[in-house]
Amino acid sequence: QVQLVESGGGLVQAGGSLRLSCAASGRTLWNRAVGWFRQAPGKERQFVAGITWSDSSTYYADSVKGRFTISRDNAKNTDYLQMNSLEPEDTAVYYCAASGRALYGRMWYNSGDYDFWGQGTQVTVSS
Repeated sequence: QVQLVESGGGLVQAGGSLRLSCAASGRTLWNRAVGWFRQAPGKERQFVAGITWSDSSTYYADSVKGRFTISRDNAKNTDYLQMNSLEPEDTAVYYCAASGRALYGRMWYNSGDYDFWGQGTQVTVSS
């Protein structure tokens, strides 16, 4: 089992920044990739960004490219999502998820390719 705990959410004005953290514990050697997803009220969960643990290669949804940056601290088993130039449309509950698979292309977007999920952290962007 892998446990994931997100933190760093909150309320921010449009144009502001937040950094989310995803701390992993348990059988973390099993992990191959971590993704961030978000879910706004009444909408489906959508992929935001992902990172491969072996070489820290990254993958982003078009909607956040240039504004969000995913990174990893191997020593801390923690992944980060730096969110800049936030927009009201970014308001959602943000989840991190871990996969034991090597993810490619559209696989990043598929929540079914992830095996463990955190509890989520709320991000609210006011206009």
